[in-house]
Amino acid sequence: MKVVILKTEDEVAQYSADFISHSVTTNKNAVLGLATGSSPIACYQKLIQAHQRAQLSFKHCTTFNLDEYIGICPDNDQSYRQFMNEQLYKHIDIPLLNTHIPNGSSSDLEHEAKCYEDKIKAFGGIDLQLLGIGRNCHIGFNEPGSSLSSRTRVKSLSNDTILANSRFFKPEEFQPSSALTMGIGTILEAKKILLIATGEQKALAIKHCVEGPISAFFPASALQQHADSTIVIDEAAAQLLSSRDYYMLEEDRRKQAS
Repeated sequence: MKVVILKTEDEVAQYSADFISHSVTTNKNAVLGLATGSSPIACYQKLIQAHQRAQLSFKHCTTFNLDEYIGICPDNDQSYRQFMNEQLYKHIDIPLLNTHIPNGSSSDLEHEAKCYEDKIKAFGGIDLQLLGIGRNCHIGFNEPGSSLSSRTRVKSLSNDTILANSRFFKPEEFQPSSALTMGIGTILEAKKILLIATGEQKALAIKHCVEGPISAFFPASALQQHADSTIVIDEAAAQLLSSRDYYMLEEDRRKQAS
């Protein structure tokens, strides 16, 4: 696991965008796993800017999103399909047919989950998976207690997650309490993983992810088992790491060597 600690949120966004850009420019047919929520928005804005400067094309890429709410149609403004359209897809040159998000309004959710797994395999797996992290250390919607070998499936959301996501919903709006999500086992099969987090509210989750024991109660800790995972955080999110100075020294050495 590589830990990169940067000073600001903007630096985290730029580093992450450059990381993704490198994957796309070195493999124009890259299969990207993408995430929703507040963490990746600034990264997506950087990718859009690079595309608008004609420095980056997604024309031949394929994307798979981590998750989607159950009970919300894809054309609903609160769906993750609409989130991705507004935050990224409509601003770049990726064909919408190349973008895949679980269908949370399917009449057969178990079948939808299996088909999603099969579709990822049909494309040869995910080359780079982008992740955020919840305050309770969840990745995707794999809440504490999720099996570390889990596959795409229906998951009930924890009260902590529902409360954290309530800021995105108006009081009169329906807020889902379950989702279709890639499993931890699915995520770990990606060739590369990039997790981004900023702010002191994510510090404890990052501590468990990077330095805690590998445990189903801290789902992101499973990334310690991945052969090529990178954790990119700002100083606020890094403040509880015991080996913070070591990680910063290692990053300085990598910069000097490059």
